[in-house]
Amino acid sequence: MKGSFNLNALLRDNIKKLVPYSSARDEFKGEASVLLDANENAFGSPYREDFHRYPDPLQHRVKEKLSKIKGVPTENIFLGNGSDEAIDLLYRAFCTPGKDNVILVPPTYGMYEVSANINDVAYRKVNLTPDYQLDLDGIAEAIDSQTKLIFICSPNNPTGNSLNRTDIETILVNFDGLVVVDEAYINFSKQPSFTKDLSEFPNLVILQTLSKAWGLAALRLGMAFASEEIITVFNKIKPPYNINQATQNIVLEALDNVDQVNSWIQEIVAEREKLSATLADIPQVAHITPSDANFILVKLEEPRALYNFLVSKGIIVRDRSKVELCEGCLRLTVGTPAENEELVSAVYTFYGATNN
Repeated sequence: MKGSFNLNALLRDNIKKLVPYSSARDEFKGEASVLLDANENAFGSPYREDFHRYPDPLQHRVKEKLSKIKGVPTENIFLGNGSDEAIDLLYRAFCTPGKDNVILVPPTYGMYEVSANINDVAYRKVNLTPDYQLDLDGIAEAIDSQTKLIFICSPNNPTGNSLNRTDIETILVNFDGLVVVDEAYINFSKQPSFTKDLSEFPNLVILQTLSKAWGLAALRLGMAFASEEIITVFNKIKPPYNINQATQNIVLEALDNVDQVNSWIQEIVAEREKLSATLADIPQVAHITPSDANFILVKLEEPRALYNFLVSKGIIVRDRSKVELCEGCLRLTVGTPAENEELVSAVYTFYGATNN
């Protein structure tokens, strides 16, 4: 690894030359009583709320609220249709198809690889160590002059553990491409977010979401935090109105409920520890990876048979038993206390144990 970050050198040539689409709402900013610039239906919407006007293309009001909650300036925030939009934009902006490559560290979130395939970008896999930490030597060996991105999920999915912060910082200092730290599960962790370090690392991109702790998965609102220069690139190539007005309205209301979300987080973490301790008492459970997320990865006997048994009981978990380094494992999301009790009872029933 080497460290000489130059954002302009990373950008694809066509993106440097790109003149972005200029929407009606980009060209006029402010208040007006008669809007005849965007070919909207001035009579309104066939719905109880008016959605006949195009939404704010840069979601200023939502970003202002998020800025106060996250402690990140609005100019360092990008909002996307889920974090997946930001992942795709990273490939489209910085990776030339058929030429550049990225580094993935499995087992990890599957969309990094899917997006690489969609964009015809080569990916190099450097497996995590057996204790699910970064293989720094392996990553260094995999990097070449065409490596543009390194994706790191922490807390990691599907293992649930946080990756060593100093290892991530080592990569940030020594790699001259972009380091993408996916913090989808950061709200459930005691580890601090990398958002506090944006000014220190110009090659850092942080992904977060409102789908997990905030319980807004159906709205599909993801966040990227990065330098103003990188956010400008995202805004340059995103669709003009990528976040619809209904989503913006609901999110604005939801963001007023920080105390409720914090209460849920505390309960989920408590239930996570309780669920882990209860399952650990079952003889057929070999290992539970310590988790900083809202799920646990459990290595146990007959994982596929147990999965099918749970399905028959109407309980759906994630079978990760065929994923490298996750052999024999099921991923269990932490549910409500009642759901967790139902899960535990079913597991005891399958193994023929007695639930004490």
